[in-house]
Amino acid sequence: MGRRTKSLDALLPVLYLRGISTGDFQEALSALLGNDAPNLSPSVIGRLKQEWQAEYDRWQRRDLAARHYVYIWVDGIYLQARMEDDAACMLVIVGATPEGRKELVGFQIGVRESAQSWRELLVDLKARGLSIAPEIAVGDGAMGFWKAIEEIFPSTRHQRCWVHKLANVLNKVPKSVQPAMKADLREVRDAPDRASAEAAIAVFAEKYTAKYPKAVECLTKDREALLTFFDFPAEHWDHLRTSNPIESVFATVRHRTVRTKGALSQKTARLMVFKLAMAASKTWRRLKGENCLPMVIAGVKFTDGIALIATADQRAA
Repeated sequence: MGRRTKSLDALLPVLYLRGISTGDFQEALSALLGNDAPNLSPSVIGRLKQEWQAEYDRWQRRDLAARHYVYIWVDGIYLQARMEDDAACMLVIVGATPEGRKELVGFQIGVRESAQSWRELLVDLKARGLSIAPEIAVGDGAMGFWKAIEEIFPSTRHQRCWVHKLANVLNKVPKSVQPAMKADLREVRDAPDRASAEAAIAVFAEKYTAKYPKAVECLTKDREALLTFFDFPAEHWDHLRTSNPIESVFATVRHRTVRTKGALSQKTARLMVFKLAMAASKTWRRLKGENCLPMVIAGVKFTDGIALIATADQRAA
């Protein structure tokens, strides 16, 4: 990846996460960039780190009073780069603005399954002015996030990530059964409307309950949260069925990191991953169907992805 970019915003954090010392940066950059490698001494690297820390501190203190995120995606990301506390992970929130742009909203070290860690992050965002609750949050089921958001933004709808759910259900059956079961699960996920999805769940339960009751229970216990996306514009279903807006970004971060010889401090790991995420955010694509977002914000109801807009006669009545 380093060969394809000459951005120090991306390259230097990669080198840190690979465990390269500041004294060896010049040699590493020369190997990556050849004659285009900048002449960076350890003291210059040190000043850059200070600038990055100041940038991170400003970002963490930024005023959010004017911000509004219609949708948010959340996840707890464990990196290959080893941190001092192996139980720690990066808590990440990405949001969609009313214009359909995706932004990094919240980012801090925490514990993925901890409701308290997520609560602290959400309380901080709210304290800095984020007063309008997101319409929907998308994430994995194995997080304390759901308990935290019910307390901080109780009106926000819940949507469980289908990528995680498919993996969780399939993990409860033998590998020989997984291809057929995966196809049946996709019939639910890709159904054209809620009624068809409910019917597909009923078929799934009838087909597998006798032999694989744990797989069926894993699916049906989150039935409502898995089908929330039907109450939003059909143009947004691909975005709302999965937490991929986070996964795709941090897959790149993961691929750029390896298990280091010594544990990184949480401060260093947080700062370097923040820089990588901000560099990646410059290429994030807008949501498809962003013209539907004003209707979502205005409270227009959607059924099976279609807006229910009252006629003049209905409004008069």
